This record gives sequence, structure tokens and C-alpha cells, in this order.
Amino acid sequence: MSASMMEATATPKTQEPMIKADAIRKDYGRLQVLKGIDLQVERGEVVCLIGPSGSGKSTLLRCINHLETIEGGRMWVDGSVMGYDLKGTKLHEQTHSKVCRSRIEIGMVFQHFNLFPHMTVLENLIEAPRLVLKEKRSTATARALELLDSVGLADKAKAYPRQLSGGQQQRVAIARALCMRPKVMLFDEPTSALDPELVGDVLKVMKDLAATGMTMVVVTHEMNFARDVADRVVFMADGHVVEQGPAKDVIGDPQHERTKAFLASVL
Repeated sequence: MSASMMEATATPKTQEPMIKADAIRKDYGRLQVLKGIDLQVERGEVVCLIGPSGSGKSTLLRCINHLETIEGGRMWVDGSVMGYDLKGTKLHEQTHSKVCRSRIEIGMVFQHFNLFPHMTVLENLIEAPRLVLKEKRSTATARALELLDSVGLADKAKAYPRQLSGGQQQRVAIARALCMRPKVMLFDEPTSALDPELVGDVLKVMKDLAATGMTMVVVTHEMNFARDVADRVVFMADGHVVEQGPAKDVIGDPQHERTKAFLASVL
């Protein structure tokens, strides 16, 4: 674990949760995807969302940083309502630019790596810090090189994404998110697009990141990762939180029949 990663991610402990979802509802036309989700993520906590495809896990993750607008409820991140200004008892939707400013401190890693193909690895990492955070090129470059070293890719700074394996590209994507000094990291099935032999390196980077105290919410089908790293596992099905608790309980001794059936199919 590098000093730069620790500096980037350590989160002070306070009583207020980092993320609070209160009765979140999300519809796509007549399809109800989230049906009143309540969830809290404490500062420095690692929460893994598990469940069958279509249960609403990725949608909930995207609601945290307002990539998806919600039909009901409220989402707080670091004490502020995400995507809205609260005036009295009424919510007023924020402008796109204000939402983007709120997202700066929320890192997100997707299934697919979304790297700029015409830029080198280093250029991918320093682009946002220079344009958004207004960092000097020298400052952004020094930090990017430290983070590349943290994820085991110090020798790939001048490479282009097409010259990297899928696992290497995903580790670059994690380093790129960390370059923005986020207060929370969201991972949307970060290993699902990888060949099995490439998964381990990405999960190791995520484990190292969790060890620094970074608040993390991870949508995953990697049950061993959830069992080993998560402070809490949340099982979702049909737009509801069905069961949640320590990994040893939810994965090792599930109480709900729906959870038991899911785990029997994946373990």
C-alpha cells in the first residue's frame, strides 16, 4: 500500500454517514426498478451489493452520484442532498454544472474501462485533475505516476489503452478515479468484463484501497471478495434490500429464502 494511495483515500471518522439513501424509488417508464431503498454507508466502510441481474444494484449505485435521477426519496452524500437543493421541505433540482461539481469527489469505476483511446495512460490520468481541479501539469503528473505505481503499472505510463490487457485497463481506470482525490469510490461490477485470469490483479488493488480507509460501495458477483473485504454485504432482489449484515452472516448463514436461493446458484 503506497503513501500516495493512503493520502488519497483516508477518510476522517464522524458520526454522519458518508452515504444515506432514504426511500429511493427509480422507475423506467412503467418498470419499477428501485422500490423504496433505505441504505446507509458509514465513513470508511466497504459495502458490497450482491444479487441477481435486474435486482437494481447498478441502478442504485448510479443514483448515488445522480447519474440516474430518482422518482422518490432522497440521497445524501457527505451530508448534502445529491442532485437537489433542499429549500425548506422542498427539493429543487440542481443545474447540470452544479451536479457535476458534486460528482468531483465521487469516484466511479465501470464494467468497461472508458479510457480515452487516443491518449496515453499518463494523459488519461492527468486530464481531469488539470481541467477540473486546475492542477499544474507537474503536480498532476507526479501524483499520477505514484498512483500507477500503487496499482502495479508504473512501467505503462507511456502506453496506449489498446496496448494493455483488460485487467491493466481496469487498474488504470481505478488510478484515474483516485487522481481526483475522491471521498468515496463506487465500483459497478468492475471485474465482470474481464477474463478470469485477469480478475485477481484488479481485486488486489481494490483490497489495498479498502485497507486505506476509503469508503467503497461495490456491485459485485465476486463472493470471495465480498466475504474477505466487505464490512457489510447487502443482498438485493426485485428492487428491494432483502437482507444485509456482516459478510459472515449474509454469505455464510443467510436467513432469507431468497438470499439462500441466490447464493446456492453462485457458490
